[in-house]
Amino acid sequence: MRTTAVLSRDPAAEFSIEPVEVDEPRAGEILVRIVAAGICHTDLVTRRAGAADRPILLGHEGAGVVAAVGPDVRTVGVGDHVVLTFRHCGTCRNCASGRPAYCHSATTLNQFGRRAHSAPRVLVEGSPILDGFFGQSSFAGYALTTEDNTVVIDPAADLAVAAPFGCGFQTGAGAVLNALRPEPGAWVAVYGAGAVGMAALLAARTVPDVRVAVIETSAARRELAVELGADTALDPADGPTAPRIRELTGGGATHAVDTTGIATVLADAVAALAVGATVVAVGLGRGTPPVDISDLVLHGKAIRGCLEGDSVPGTFIPHLLDLYAAGRFPVDRLIARYPHIEVGAALADQRAGIAVKPVLTW
Repeated sequence: MRTTAVLSRDPAAEFSIEPVEVDEPRAGEILVRIVAAGICHTDLVTRRAGAADRPILLGHEGAGVVAAVGPDVRTVGVGDHVVLTFRHCGTCRNCASGRPAYCHSATTLNQFGRRAHSAPRVLVEGSPILDGFFGQSSFAGYALTTEDNTVVIDPAADLAVAAPFGCGFQTGAGAVLNALRPEPGAWVAVYGAGAVGMAALLAARTVPDVRVAVIETSAARRELAVELGADTALDPADGPTAPRIRELTGGGATHAVDTTGIATVLADAVAALAVGATVVAVGLGRGTPPVDISDLVLHGKAIRGCLEGDSVPGTFIPHLLDLYAAGRFPVDRLIARYPHIEVGAALADQRAGIAVKPVLTW
Protein backbone atom coordinates (compact mmCIF):
# COMPACT_ATOMS: atom_id res chain seq x y z
CA MET A 1 0.00 0.00 0.00
CA ARG A 2 1.55 3.30 -1.09
CA THR A 3 1.11 6.21 1.33
CA THR A 4 2.99 9.07 2.96
CA ALA A 5 4.84 8.91 6.24
CA VAL A 6 6.50 11.23 8.74
CA LEU A 7 10.07 9.92 8.92
CA SER A 8 13.11 10.74 11.02
CA ARG A 9 16.37 10.36 9.09
CA ASP A 10 18.60 12.04 11.66
CA PRO A 11 18.00 12.64 15.38
CA ALA A 12 19.15 16.25 15.00
CA ALA A 13 17.11 17.02 11.88
CA GLU A 14 13.46 17.86 11.33
CA PHE A 15 10.98 15.16 10.40
CA SER A 16 10.52 14.61 6.65
CA ILE A 17 7.37 13.72 4.70
CA GLU A 18 8.12 10.89 2.28
CA PRO A 19 6.26 8.28 0.21
CA VAL A 20 6.48 4.74 1.59
CA GLU A 21 5.19 1.29 0.72
CA VAL A 22 3.41 -0.61 3.51
CA ASP A 23 3.19 -4.39 3.06
CA GLU A 24 -0.06 -6.34 3.04
CA PRO A 25 -1.03 -7.98 6.34
CA ARG A 26 0.44 -11.44 6.87
CA ALA A 27 -0.75 -14.06 9.39
CA GLY A 28 -1.88 -12.43 12.63
CA GLU A 29 -1.54 -8.89 11.26
CA ILE A 30 -4.00 -6.05 10.71
CA LEU A 31 -3.68 -3.25 8.16
CA VAL A 32 -5.13 -0.01 9.53
CA ARG A 33 -5.80 3.10 7.49
CA ILE A 34 -4.56 5.77 9.85
CA VAL A 35 -6.85 8.78 10.24
CA ALA A 36 -5.01 10.43 13.13
CA ALA A 37 -1.95 9.94 15.33
CA GLY A 38 -1.06 11.85 18.48
CA ILE A 39 2.44 13.17 19.00
CA CYS A 40 3.75 11.89 22.33
CA HIS A 41 6.86 12.91 24.25
CA THR A 42 8.06 9.31 23.91
CA ASP A 43 8.16 9.69 20.12
CA LEU A 44 10.41 12.73 20.43
CA VAL A 45 12.71 11.16 23.03
CA THR A 46 13.06 8.03 20.90
CA ARG A 47 13.82 10.08 17.80
CA ARG A 48 16.69 11.81 19.59
CA ALA A 49 18.05 8.50 20.86
CA GLY A 50 17.47 6.53 17.66
CA ALA A 51 19.85 5.44 14.96
CA ALA A 52 21.07 8.29 12.76
CA ASP A 53 22.00 6.21 9.72
CA ARG A 54 18.56 4.99 8.65
CA PRO A 55 15.01 6.32 8.51
CA ILE A 56 12.90 5.72 11.61
CA LEU A 57 9.10 5.51 11.52
CA LEU A 58 7.63 6.46 14.90
CA GLY A 59 4.09 7.03 16.13
CA HIS A 60 2.32 5.06 18.86
CA GLU A 61 -1.02 6.84 19.31
CA GLY A 62 -2.68 5.86 16.06
CA ALA A 63 -6.38 5.64 15.30
CA GLY A 64 -8.10 4.65 12.11
CA VAL A 65 -10.18 2.15 10.18
CA VAL A 66 -9.22 -1.47 9.49
CA ALA A 67 -8.50 -1.88 5.79
CA ALA A 68 -7.55 -5.57 5.72
CA VAL A 69 -6.72 -8.45 8.04
CA GLY A 70 -4.39 -11.38 7.60
CA PRO A 71 -5.10 -15.04 8.34
CA ASP A 72 -5.76 -16.03 11.96
CA VAL A 73 -7.10 -12.60 13.02
CA ARG A 74 -10.28 -13.26 14.99
CA THR A 75 -11.23 -10.22 17.08
CA VAL A 76 -10.86 -7.40 14.53
CA GLY A 77 -12.57 -7.08 11.17
CA VAL A 78 -12.43 -4.92 8.05
CA GLY A 79 -14.23 -1.63 8.63
CA ASP A 80 -13.75 -1.62 12.41
CA HIS A 81 -12.76 1.71 13.92
CA VAL A 82 -9.76 1.20 16.16
CA VAL A 83 -7.33 2.85 18.57
CA LEU A 84 -3.78 1.50 18.55
CA THR A 85 -1.89 1.08 21.80
CA PHE A 86 1.07 -0.80 23.28
CA ARG A 87 1.83 -4.46 22.59
CA HIS A 88 1.87 -7.26 25.16
CA CYS A 89 2.28 -11.02 24.92
CA GLY A 90 -0.93 -11.91 26.76
CA THR A 91 0.53 -15.03 28.37
CA CYS A 92 3.23 -14.03 30.87
CA ARG A 93 2.50 -13.71 34.59
CA ASN A 94 1.90 -9.96 34.45
CA CYS A 95 -0.35 -10.14 31.41
CA ALA A 96 -2.31 -12.98 32.98
CA SER A 97 -2.79 -10.94 36.15
CA GLY A 98 -4.25 -7.95 34.30
CA ARG A 99 -1.05 -5.86 34.13
CA PRO A 100 -0.15 -5.96 30.41
CA ALA A 101 1.90 -2.74 30.55
CA TYR A 102 4.45 -4.72 32.57
CA CYS A 103 4.57 -7.63 30.10
CA HIS A 104 7.80 -9.61 30.35
CA SER A 105 8.29 -9.12 26.59
CA ALA A 106 7.33 -5.44 26.55
CA THR A 107 10.72 -4.14 25.41
CA THR A 108 11.04 -6.67 22.61
CA LEU A 109 7.50 -6.09 21.38
CA ASN A 110 7.37 -2.29 21.62
CA GLN A 111 10.83 -0.96 20.84
CA PHE A 112 10.78 -1.44 17.06
CA GLY A 113 9.61 -5.01 17.51
CA ARG A 114 10.55 -7.54 14.88
CA ARG A 115 7.95 -8.88 12.48
CA ALA A 116 7.12 -12.54 12.68
CA HIS A 117 7.55 -12.73 8.89
CA SER A 118 10.68 -12.27 6.80
CA ALA A 119 9.33 -9.54 4.49
CA PRO A 120 9.81 -5.94 5.69
CA ARG A 121 6.70 -4.09 6.84
CA VAL A 122 7.57 -0.69 5.35
CA LEU A 123 9.85 0.34 2.49
CA VAL A 124 11.13 3.77 1.48
CA GLU A 125 12.80 4.00 -1.93
CA GLY A 126 12.81 0.20 -1.98
CA SER A 127 14.72 -0.21 1.29
CA PRO A 128 13.35 -1.32 4.70
CA ILE A 129 13.12 1.21 7.51
CA LEU A 130 13.21 0.93 11.27
CA ASP A 131 9.57 0.50 12.24
CA GLY A 132 7.24 -1.50 14.46
CA PHE A 133 7.31 1.14 17.21
CA PHE A 134 4.79 0.02 19.85
CA GLY A 135 3.72 -2.53 17.25
CA GLN A 136 2.27 0.18 15.00
CA SER A 137 4.58 3.00 13.78
CA SER A 138 1.47 5.06 13.09
CA PHE A 139 3.11 8.22 11.68
CA ALA A 140 1.98 7.02 8.26
CA GLY A 141 -1.21 6.72 6.25
CA TYR A 142 -1.30 2.96 6.92
CA ALA A 143 0.09 0.83 9.74
CA LEU A 144 0.44 -2.88 10.37
CA THR A 145 -0.68 -3.94 13.84
CA THR A 146 -1.68 -7.06 15.76
CA GLU A 147 -4.72 -8.01 17.82
CA ASP A 148 -3.05 -7.39 21.19
CA ASN A 149 -2.53 -3.66 20.49
CA THR A 150 -5.64 -2.94 18.40
CA VAL A 151 -8.73 -1.84 20.34
CA VAL A 152 -12.09 -1.72 18.55
CA ILE A 153 -14.09 1.39 19.46
CA ASP A 154 -17.48 2.92 18.72
CA PRO A 155 -17.50 4.07 15.07
CA ALA A 156 -19.21 7.28 16.18
CA ALA A 157 -16.06 8.38 18.05
CA ASP A 158 -13.97 11.18 16.57
CA LEU A 159 -10.75 9.39 15.65
CA ALA A 160 -8.61 12.51 16.11
CA VAL A 161 -9.86 12.73 19.70
CA ALA A 162 -9.57 8.98 20.23
CA ALA A 163 -5.96 8.63 19.01
CA PRO A 164 -4.20 9.88 22.20
CA PHE A 165 -6.17 7.39 24.29
CA GLY A 166 -3.66 4.82 23.01
CA CYS A 167 -0.98 6.20 25.33
CA GLY A 168 -1.06 9.71 26.80
CA PHE A 169 -4.67 9.98 27.87
CA GLN A 170 -4.87 6.46 29.27
CA THR A 171 -1.60 7.07 31.12
CA GLY A 172 -2.85 10.17 32.94
CA ALA A 173 -6.37 8.93 33.52
CA GLY A 174 -5.22 5.48 34.58
CA ALA A 175 -2.76 6.89 37.11
CA VAL A 176 -5.76 8.38 38.88
CA LEU A 177 -8.55 5.88 38.26
CA ASN A 178 -6.54 2.64 38.31
CA ALA A 179 -3.54 3.34 40.53
CA LEU A 180 -4.67 6.00 43.03
CA ARG A 181 -8.45 5.45 43.06
CA PRO A 182 -9.37 8.57 45.04
CA GLU A 183 -12.61 8.55 46.97
CA PRO A 184 -15.02 11.46 47.48
CA GLY A 185 -13.43 14.18 49.59
CA ALA A 186 -9.90 13.50 48.31
CA TRP A 187 -7.37 16.15 47.30
CA VAL A 188 -5.32 15.22 44.20
CA ALA A 189 -2.17 17.17 43.31
CA VAL A 190 -1.12 16.97 39.66
CA TYR A 191 2.43 18.04 38.78
CA GLY A 192 2.72 19.11 35.16
CA ALA A 193 -0.21 20.16 32.96
CA GLY A 194 0.75 18.64 29.65
CA ALA A 195 -1.52 16.12 27.97
CA VAL A 196 -0.89 13.43 30.59
CA GLY A 197 -1.36 15.79 33.53
CA MET A 198 -4.52 17.28 32.05
CA ALA A 199 -5.92 13.79 31.51
CA ALA A 200 -5.18 13.06 35.18
CA LEU A 201 -7.02 16.24 36.17
CA LEU A 202 -10.05 15.35 34.04
CA ALA A 203 -10.09 11.78 35.36
CA ALA A 204 -10.03 13.03 38.95
CA ARG A 205 -12.98 15.29 38.17
CA THR A 206 -15.05 12.23 37.20
CA VAL A 207 -15.04 11.19 40.89
CA PRO A 208 -17.62 13.08 42.96
CA ASP A 209 -16.31 15.66 45.43
CA VAL A 210 -12.65 15.24 44.49
CA ARG A 211 -10.64 18.46 44.49
CA VAL A 212 -7.55 19.02 42.35
CA ALA A 213 -4.48 21.23 42.63
CA VAL A 214 -2.34 21.59 39.52
CA ILE A 215 1.30 22.67 39.69
CA GLU A 216 2.51 24.03 36.34
CA THR A 217 5.03 26.60 35.07
CA SER A 218 3.00 27.74 32.03
CA ALA A 219 0.47 30.50 32.74
CA ALA A 220 -1.66 29.46 29.75
CA ARG A 221 -1.82 25.87 30.94
CA ARG A 222 -2.62 26.91 34.51
CA GLU A 223 -5.51 28.96 33.14
CA LEU A 224 -6.75 26.03 31.05
CA ALA A 225 -6.46 23.68 34.04
CA VAL A 226 -8.75 25.93 36.07
CA GLU A 227 -11.20 26.09 33.16
CA LEU A 228 -11.20 22.27 33.10
CA GLY A 229 -12.04 21.98 36.78
CA ALA A 230 -8.88 22.40 38.84
CA ASP A 231 -9.64 24.04 42.17
CA THR A 232 -6.31 25.84 42.05
CA ALA A 233 -3.26 26.05 39.81
CA LEU A 234 0.06 26.97 41.38
CA ASP A 235 3.14 28.45 39.76
CA PRO A 236 6.37 26.94 41.20
CA ALA A 237 8.09 30.26 40.48
CA ASP A 238 6.03 31.85 43.26
CA GLY A 239 7.85 29.84 45.90
CA PRO A 240 7.95 26.32 47.36
CA THR A 241 4.76 24.48 46.51
CA ALA A 242 4.67 21.87 49.29
CA PRO A 243 3.79 24.27 52.13
CA ARG A 244 1.15 25.93 49.96
CA ILE A 245 -0.46 22.59 49.17
CA ARG A 246 -0.39 21.47 52.78
CA GLU A 247 -2.08 24.71 53.81
CA LEU A 248 -4.61 24.59 50.98
CA THR A 249 -5.61 20.99 51.71
CA GLY A 250 -5.53 21.18 55.48
CA GLY A 251 -2.64 18.79 55.99
CA GLY A 252 -1.52 17.59 52.57
CA ALA A 253 -2.72 16.06 49.33
CA THR A 254 -4.28 12.63 49.76
CA HIS A 255 -3.07 11.62 46.29
CA ALA A 256 -0.57 13.01 43.78
CA VAL A 257 0.57 12.39 40.21
CA ASP A 258 3.97 13.48 38.90
CA THR A 259 4.08 13.70 35.11
CA THR A 260 7.32 15.66 34.85
CA GLY A 261 9.94 12.99 35.42
CA ILE A 262 12.00 15.58 37.31
CA ALA A 263 13.53 14.21 40.52
CA THR A 264 13.16 17.42 42.53
CA VAL A 265 9.51 17.76 41.51
CA LEU A 266 8.82 14.22 42.69
CA ALA A 267 10.45 15.10 46.02
CA ASP A 268 8.21 18.17 46.30
CA ALA A 269 5.20 15.96 45.65
CA VAL A 270 6.23 13.66 48.49
CA ALA A 271 6.71 16.61 50.85
CA ALA A 272 3.20 17.85 50.04
CA LEU A 273 1.48 14.53 50.81
CA ALA A 274 -0.80 13.93 53.77
CA VAL A 275 -0.21 11.10 56.24
CA GLY A 276 -0.62 7.74 54.51
CA ALA A 277 -0.85 9.32 51.04
CA THR A 278 0.68 8.12 47.76
CA VAL A 279 2.31 9.85 44.80
CA VAL A 280 2.32 8.05 41.47
CA ALA A 281 5.22 8.78 39.10
CA VAL A 282 4.39 8.44 35.41
CA GLY A 283 7.00 10.72 33.80
CA LEU A 284 10.10 8.97 32.51
CA GLY A 285 13.16 10.81 33.78
CA ARG A 286 16.53 10.39 35.41
CA GLY A 287 18.03 11.15 38.75
CA THR A 288 17.29 10.36 42.38
CA PRO A 289 14.66 12.44 44.20
CA PRO A 290 15.98 14.04 47.42
CA VAL A 291 13.34 12.47 49.64
CA ASP A 292 13.46 12.57 53.44
CA ILE A 293 13.28 8.90 54.47
CA SER A 294 12.03 9.86 57.93
CA ASP A 295 9.13 11.70 56.30
CA LEU A 296 8.22 8.54 54.37
CA VAL A 297 8.43 6.29 57.40
CA LEU A 298 6.96 8.52 60.09
CA HIS A 299 4.04 9.63 57.94
CA GLY A 300 3.40 6.40 56.05
CA LYS A 301 3.86 8.00 52.63
CA ALA A 302 4.42 6.01 49.46
CA ILE A 303 5.94 6.51 46.01
CA ARG A 304 5.01 4.14 43.21
CA GLY A 305 5.53 3.99 39.47
CA CYS A 306 2.79 3.59 36.92
CA LEU A 307 3.17 2.65 33.25
CA GLU A 308 0.41 3.20 30.68
CA GLY A 309 -2.01 3.97 33.49
CA ASP A 310 -1.89 0.39 34.81
CA SER A 311 -4.62 -0.18 32.24
CA VAL A 312 -6.02 -3.11 30.32
CA PRO A 313 -6.48 -1.16 27.08
CA GLY A 314 -9.22 -3.36 25.63
CA THR A 315 -11.58 -2.33 28.43
CA PHE A 316 -10.11 0.92 29.76
CA ILE A 317 -9.94 2.82 26.45
CA PRO A 318 -13.63 2.17 25.61
CA HIS A 319 -14.51 3.16 29.19
CA LEU A 320 -12.70 6.49 28.84
CA LEU A 321 -14.32 7.07 25.45
CA ASP A 322 -17.72 6.45 27.05
CA LEU A 323 -16.88 9.08 29.67
CA TYR A 324 -15.91 11.46 26.88
CA ALA A 325 -19.13 10.78 24.96
CA ALA A 326 -21.10 11.49 28.14
CA GLY A 327 -19.38 14.87 28.51
CA ARG A 328 -17.50 13.83 31.66
CA PHE A 329 -13.98 13.63 30.20
CA PRO A 330 -13.63 16.59 27.77
CA VAL A 331 -10.21 15.82 26.35
CA ASP A 332 -11.16 17.45 23.05
CA ARG A 333 -10.25 20.73 24.79
CA LEU A 334 -6.62 19.55 24.79
CA ILE A 335 -6.33 18.57 21.14
CA ALA A 336 -4.94 20.64 18.26
CA ARG A 337 -5.22 19.01 14.82
CA TYR A 338 -2.58 19.37 12.13
CA PRO A 339 -2.32 17.82 8.65
CA HIS A 340 0.64 15.45 8.87
CA ILE A 341 2.58 17.53 6.36
CA GLU A 342 2.56 20.31 8.99
CA VAL A 343 4.37 18.25 11.62
CA GLY A 344 6.95 21.03 12.01
CA ALA A 345 4.26 23.54 12.94
CA ALA A 346 2.69 21.03 15.35
CA LEU A 347 5.98 20.56 17.19
CA ALA A 348 6.66 24.30 17.28
CA ASP A 349 3.23 24.95 18.80
CA GLN A 350 3.79 22.19 21.34
CA ARG A 351 7.15 23.66 22.39
CA ALA A 352 5.58 27.10 22.67
CA GLY A 353 2.78 25.79 24.88
CA ILE A 354 0.14 26.69 22.28
CA ALA A 355 -0.85 23.06 21.71
CA VAL A 356 -1.29 20.73 24.68
CA LYS A 357 -1.80 17.65 22.54
CA PRO A 358 -0.96 17.94 18.82
CA VAL A 359 -2.59 15.29 16.64
CA LEU A 360 -1.50 14.62 13.05
CA THR A 361 -4.16 13.73 10.50
CA TRP A 362 -4.12 11.86 7.20
